[in-house]
Amino acid sequence: MCRHLCFLGSQPILLRELLFDAPHSLSRQAFAPCDMRGGGAVNADGFGAGWYAGTGPAVRYRRAGPIWQDTGFVELAANISATTLLAAVRNATAGMPITETAAAPFTDGHWLFSLNGRIEGWPDSVAAMAGTLPTRSLLTMDAPTDAALLWALLRHRLAGAADPAAVLAELVAEVLDAAPGSRLNLLLTDGRQAYATTVTHALSVRRDPTLIASEPLDDDPAWQSVPDGRLVTADRTCVRIEPLAR
Repeated sequence: MCRHLCFLGSQPILLRELLFDAPHSLSRQAFAPCDMRGGGAVNADGFGAGWYAGTGPAVRYRRAGPIWQDTGFVELAANISATTLLAAVRNATAGMPITETAAAPFTDGHWLFSLNGRIEGWPDSVAAMAGTLPTRSLLTMDAPTDAALLWALLRHRLAGAADPAAVLAELVAEVLDAAPGSRLNLLLTDGRQAYATTVTHALSVRRDPTLIASEPLDDDPAWQSVPDGRLVTADRTCVRIEPLAR
């Protein structure tokens, strides 16, 4: 499957530190992941990063190829700093397109979203869920993929919602009811807070500053493995882990 991370810090950090310089950075996880759990061997089917410049909406960079081949992005990441970053490298599920628009993060205004996993029985298993969306939401999906559909469902439900964590947990429960056996590690941020779920795939967290990642970026003992079936809610100073109702 994919690898992703979210950083929430009180001080800006260069994107390159997390994406390229760390001992087990996201770019290294792209070609040498440690814990794919049967979900493939490399993550070379695209990548993306999203961050915030001032008070405006999220800024996003996506490409369809491997992150280690994009030398221009290496230079860009060495010159951009941010207090919030969500980034991902992709291992496409068989049969799904390998295009720039299929790579996370998906975005809408201040929201950034990534899926590490897959919907079992796609697309038939969730056709009924897709049918609940307004026609415009379906017509404007980034790509014909499970991740893009999840994002369309999620952003539709987030509109006006008071508790993003509850929305995320409810969506995961509904997908699991419709498509048992799905792998659903979801990662979401609005630039101030981050939300994540663990269903099958690995996830670890580190505090001060807050880091949520598919795999630890280094051997710092402060990293904590998140058990399966959990909901993570975090801001720049606190990380809360609780059971994910199914």
